[in-house]
Amino acid sequence: MAAEPINNYTDDNIKTLEGVQHIRMRPGMYIGRLGNGNNPGDGIYVLLKEVVDNSIDEYAMGFGKQITIDIEDNHVKVRDFGRGIPLDSVVKAVSILNTGGKFDDKAFKKSVGLNGVGTKAVNALSQDFYVCSHRDGTCSWARFSCGELTGSGKEPTKEKNGTLVEFYPDPAMFKEFHYNMDYVETMVKNYSYLKKGLTLTLNGTPYKSENGLLDLVNENLSEDPLYAPIHLEGEDIEIVLTHGNGIGENIKSFVNGQYTSDGGTHLAAYREAIAKTFKDFYKKNYAPEDCRQGIVGAISIQIQEPTFEAQTKVKLGSVYMWEKPDKGEHGQTIRSFVNDFLSKNLDNYLHMHMDIVPVIEEKIKSSQQEREEISGIQKKTRERNKRANVYNRKLRDCRFHYNDKVTEKTQEDIERSSIFITEGDSASGTITKARNANYQAVFSLRGKPINCYKESRKKVAENEELNLLVSALGVEEDLENLRYNQIIVATDADDDGMHIRMLVLTFFMKYYPDLIRRGHVHILQTPLFRVRNKKANRYCYDQDEKQKAIKELKTGIEITRFKGLGEISSDEFQDFIGEDMRLDLVKISDEESISDIMAFYMGDNTPDRQLFIRQNLRSEKELDDIDI
Repeated sequence: MAAEPINNYTDDNIKTLEGVQHIRMRPGMYIGRLGNGNNPGDGIYVLLKEVVDNSIDEYAMGFGKQITIDIEDNHVKVRDFGRGIPLDSVVKAVSILNTGGKFDDKAFKKSVGLNGVGTKAVNALSQDFYVCSHRDGTCSWARFSCGELTGSGKEPTKEKNGTLVEFYPDPAMFKEFHYNMDYVETMVKNYSYLKKGLTLTLNGTPYKSENGLLDLVNENLSEDPLYAPIHLEGEDIEIVLTHGNGIGENIKSFVNGQYTSDGGTHLAAYREAIAKTFKDFYKKNYAPEDCRQGIVGAISIQIQEPTFEAQTKVKLGSVYMWEKPDKGEHGQTIRSFVNDFLSKNLDNYLHMHMDIVPVIEEKIKSSQQEREEISGIQKKTRERNKRANVYNRKLRDCRFHYNDKVTEKTQEDIERSSIFITEGDSASGTITKARNANYQAVFSLRGKPINCYKESRKKVAENEELNLLVSALGVEEDLENLRYNQIIVATDADDDGMHIRMLVLTFFMKYYPDLIRRGHVHILQTPLFRVRNKKANRYCYDQDEKQKAIKELKTGIEITRFKGLGEISSDEFQDFIGEDMRLDLVKISDEESISDIMAFYMGDNTPDRQLFIRQNLRSEKELDDIDI
């Protein structure tokens, strides 16, 4: 008798996922990564933003001047005072995909969410979800659990018109999650800057801006600018810019009130237009990077039916200010819109404020002089490296970037691309064997890199290791050419490993701070302990996890303390750098001074730093002590 086929493919294999089932099965398609709240891009913040976006859109259409947001024990409440969801559509508006009022541009002309997914994703991914719409003395409510309707009804109300949404993210989806209120506060502040006159109250604290993006830039300046920020406003566009003495560019970008942390077409247009306007004004062919060096600014535009490169809406993909693809019609390109606005208004401003003209040009000239000097040194260093063929030995690239000939790269591919920066043959060998070679690259340092805080820029430019690292990242000319979404510093959990980590981070903070500001730089967490018996292995990242594992495994316990990445086998290490790898995001808030941070951590020893170390350092004995 013939063996039955192992893999039958019949009509029974064809499935149709109803309602929000698809969201629960493929959450990454709708909210990006899940996460536990340690990263501002984690899904729980996307859920919050999707609800607040709806309230913001009501205000943008002229309804409601207040939004109240309360978060307690990870339970979220958002109440606006807009028009409220039409009463007979409450259930379907939050549960049926591709259903919503924003497909009709008569009701919402320039909103953030237009695909009918946002609130449905919140509903589907929440253990408890409640919505109540108040309209002219009647409220319509509905309650859900994991996207399934558990109750609904209508009743009289004395409350003002508007919508209340309450939700608690599903712990089955978001493991051991928590809301970091610093991230939430930043989100709320950004909303207030973008919607002048709107009051957002977060846990009882009101946030309101009278000067828009000018307030954002002024309140977040960590150092005195070279001149007072330039604030330009027009129909559907608002721009702020100034220069400081820092390295790189610090530009915030927004679309329809949405913070686009990864920029997009509007940010690219802004960067291009700034350089072009300065070159035209001074009638000199200054390099764009010199015109933008040290710039601090922001841009916000309003467009109809924006297209983002992912559901999380962190990068604008739209080419035109408005578009009707079904009719083959579109408006002005975003590029020309931004360029026309800046070339006219920035030029006018410079002619009216001649006192800042020489200040800006001096900044451009000094950037040019330094760049040309450093560029020559770096070029010689790179040529020397190529002749020695060192590059190929230090970078083990991923297939995603082999020869840079892959042209069809999806957004998911881009977001998954990573490079581990590690030190030593043992650690790099372990990670190289354990990695997913499709998306994960490994760069191996040789010993400790130089302390960039203490060395001159010329000395740093001559450094072989750091030049090779910059080449591997692809950011020699422009950060927009960054080859990996995640830069992951992976060092041993000992004194040398911590020192190497600080030296690498100092390099990024001093010369490539925007990589940190844009959320690309991370620290890899690896387990400090393995607790096992004959039946199970538990990997523990701190003492609390270790004690929990000891209690659960109970008898016949063997405990291993990992001090180096090379001590962990590549088979084990696969579990620590997979889809659920633990990463600590390296963060610099705008109001923090990078120079002050580096001086504290990397300068000459001071009593303050010694006190900090004594108060925060955990000794090897503390880590190795076992309480059974």
